[in-house]
Amino acid sequence: MHLPLLAELQHRRVFRALVGYAIAAFAVLQVIEPLMHGLRWPDAVISYVVAVLAVGFPLVVGLAWIFDVKAEGSEQPAPIRSRRLRLEILLAWVAALVAAVGMLWYVVARPRAVAPSRDEALRATLDAIPPASEMRPLPSIAVLPFVNLSSDREQEYFSDGMAEEILNALAQIDGLRVIGRTSSFSFKGRNDDLRTIGQKLGASNLLEGSVRKAGSRIRITAQLVETRGGSHLWSQAFDRDLTDVFAVQEEIARAVVAALKVKLLPGETPTTKERRTGNPDAYNRYLLGRHAYSHANPDGWRRAVKAFEEAVALDPGYAPAWAYLSNAKVLMLGNIGGTRTEIVEGLASALSAAEKAVALAPDLADGYLARARLRTDIKRDWAGGAADVERALALNPSDARAFGRYAYSVLVPLGRMPEAIAAARKATELDPLNAYLWGTLGQALCFNGEMDAARKALIRAGEFAPDFQWPAFWLAAVDLLEGQPAKALARYEQISTRWSRLTGVAMAQHDLGHARESQAALEELIRENADDAPYQIAEVYARRRNLDRAFEWLERAYALPDVGLIDVKSDPLLQNLHGDPRYRALLKKMNLPLD
Repeated sequence: MHLPLLAELQHRRVFRALVGYAIAAFAVLQVIEPLMHGLRWPDAVISYVVAVLAVGFPLVVGLAWIFDVKAEGSEQPAPIRSRRLRLEILLAWVAALVAAVGMLWYVVARPRAVAPSRDEALRATLDAIPPASEMRPLPSIAVLPFVNLSSDREQEYFSDGMAEEILNALAQIDGLRVIGRTSSFSFKGRNDDLRTIGQKLGASNLLEGSVRKAGSRIRITAQLVETRGGSHLWSQAFDRDLTDVFAVQEEIARAVVAALKVKLLPGETPTTKERRTGNPDAYNRYLLGRHAYSHANPDGWRRAVKAFEEAVALDPGYAPAWAYLSNAKVLMLGNIGGTRTEIVEGLASALSAAEKAVALAPDLADGYLARARLRTDIKRDWAGGAADVERALALNPSDARAFGRYAYSVLVPLGRMPEAIAAARKATELDPLNAYLWGTLGQALCFNGEMDAARKALIRAGEFAPDFQWPAFWLAAVDLLEGQPAKALARYEQISTRWSRLTGVAMAQHDLGHARESQAALEELIRENADDAPYQIAEVYARRRNLDRAFEWLERAYALPDVGLIDVKSDPLLQNLHGDPRYRALLKKMNLPLD
């Protein structure tokens, strides 16, 4: 570019106009991003805005030249005397137009290569499992709780444990669809006929049985029944010493696979190898812990922790007990809370237990699932959590828990909602009466803005487990997000978990315009739960648009760490924070994607 042209551009204030245009364009981009989040516009909007701004670039250059922008106003330019200068101006105009068109094509029309995901292997595993409509022709089975025939009714935990261990052995078989424990055990003590049970569970076969325990001897009877016609495919009774219980579990699982004519992969066979212990008392404490754990309430989790701790004290090498000790501690801390010290020490202890389970039994899925949650909740190690879930699915392809964990602990935090919804749906197909999995699906749908579907899933979760408070919170949140604060308030007031109820009441009262009632609930929440619910306090402040206080409490949640913080990228209750630079800084600090 020659000096006369540069002098003319400077004379006509073209550079000043471009600087002003750049400032205005930057301001537009800063405003459009929070608007997109708040109004739920698609991501493509930002591309079109950039394209429009690019097209405006040559227009600004042209207008600045034509009208000769100066501080005192605009004036028509004097004729350009130099033909060479006119040629250079024309070339500059052409170059600006070509640049604008090129940018427009790059932003809007260019073909985009799909970047490979870090979770390609796990996605392949997920995609390899077809939807329920295509899965049903495969051999499928539900293991019903075995009936306790012992004289001591308190031995029920043992008969339940036998059935559950056989279920776990069968879940290792890739060609067999095994219904999850929660759904199968929901028929305990009921008199539904086998055809009805099979229809409700989507299972073509049922395994039922009984256990009689007397001293060191057990008698186990099992039978395999085809649900449609009621025909018996196999049955057998086993009289053994208590120390032979693991061998019996394997025998039953292998007999079932043979009776169903399942085609096994080379080297594939149901086994209890990783679940064995040479200490009958440790196994007994483990089964007691599993029985208490299945009650899914604070008292049950406390008793479960105690029983699992006794099991690992009796046999420090017993991996399943370590895995479930980790799970029970996390649930107890997440639902009961505690002081800051108790939470930090408890989560560290839970992670240590999960690590021990993996080290002791590398082929046990339970340890990987326990560690996956803690890797994401505590370490914000999303790739590590995904790898653990991948390993668990490779070991137990029919494990509904693994699909649920992948959705809840990996995909939802990363903002990958369509994948999270798909994984959660597959989990509910494998365990159709499991309230936790329906709650996970409902939360993912809510976070994705699919409120009608979210409401249906969360209602189902409440039907299967009326005392389960987490789905109840998000069911009320759906009402709140749809602009129905009165309806949300009525739901929140029914929640029995105090910190969850106070969080919801504070938000709903604010949306109703009841400032005094909202403040009273918030102050009570802070007074009682500042140490164990900083994330929920941040949600209230974010809903109120008090951004400084919201970020203050999010930083507290990060320092704790508060397990709820994994939802910070996707939580719609925090949408008022999205345009603040501190929000992006927090996502970056948590190793979460910024897009």
